[in-house]
Amino acid sequence: MPDLHDKRAPFAPPARADMARFESDSKPTLVVVVDTEEEFDWDAGFDRKKTSVEHMQEIELLQSVFDESGIVPLYVIDYPIATQAASLQPLRTFMQQGRAEIGAHLHPWVSPPFEEDVNAKNSYPGNLSRELEHAKLEQLVSAIEQNFRVRPRAYKAGRYGAGPNTAGILEELGLDIDLSPCPPFDLGGDGGPDWSGFPVEPFWIGAHKSILSIPNTGAYVGFVKDGAHGLYRLANSKGLAWSRAGGILSRIGAVERLFLSPEGYSLSDLRRLTTSLGDRGVRHFTFSLHSPSVKPGCTPYVRSLDDRAKFLDTCRRYFQFFLGEFGGVATTTVELHARATLNKKY
Repeated sequence: MPDLHDKRAPFAPPARADMARFESDSKPTLVVVVDTEEEFDWDAGFDRKKTSVEHMQEIELLQSVFDESGIVPLYVIDYPIATQAASLQPLRTFMQQGRAEIGAHLHPWVSPPFEEDVNAKNSYPGNLSRELEHAKLEQLVSAIEQNFRVRPRAYKAGRYGAGPNTAGILEELGLDIDLSPCPPFDLGGDGGPDWSGFPVEPFWIGAHKSILSIPNTGAYVGFVKDGAHGLYRLANSKGLAWSRAGGILSRIGAVERLFLSPEGYSLSDLRRLTTSLGDRGVRHFTFSLHSPSVKPGCTPYVRSLDDRAKFLDTCRRYFQFFLGEFGGVATTTVELHARATLNKKY
């Protein structure tokens, strides 16, 4: 666990009393979160002019996969998505038909007011001043409320960059679900937060402990238990790049960092991660992906029609595994918040 005074940790990891409680006999649950955002070159710098949302014309392909499994996803949307007709039309339809929920996703560089320099550090909302982070999220929430006639309850920081002021801002704006934590990842390479000391299960944050923080699902898998984070970081450091130590550790089953997403991870990876966490007693899982992956060429993960077919098939087959062989059930973030509230002991 990182030093509680480590400024790269967005806030102190939760105490035992802050962990959310659920029914002891409940089945494993799965929430699906789609980071719904504009198209931009992931290998280039951040650009306020890159606000195209053309891929949303193909989002039905992804939604149909959710529909097949009875999954109601949460589309966390950023400002370009929340204000353009091409993205509003399909999302409104999904929401009105009860097929999806809408949340907020803050990409600072394309979300007004535009007061900060555009750079990697400022791409993490939690690095902005409290006033600017609040103003940007307030305008985003207002745009969503105006265009969807619903006020979002859930928030996911862009690039998962929550900060020390985020929980307080969410309380002030009336949002009560946070999806930003991303254990066991340390995003400090370009100024992001360190999530490596945070739990993978939901916990309460904020001055009034009213915000349910539901982490992204990631973990180290392998026979190395204690010290897995340190060993993985060392093996994948620049100094040892020549040795390919990270790949060797993965192949021998020592330590491997996995994330519950079809982007960059195979079905086998997702099954191993889920089974490993299930064996550790984890009961709540978050499946994450980016909306531009539905259109070839918009993300590094889907470059061709064949890539897209494999991407969608990985989603479909994982849902079949989780809801079938693994014995889990699909839920929504709002339902999970309600269940946690019923069992709250504060």
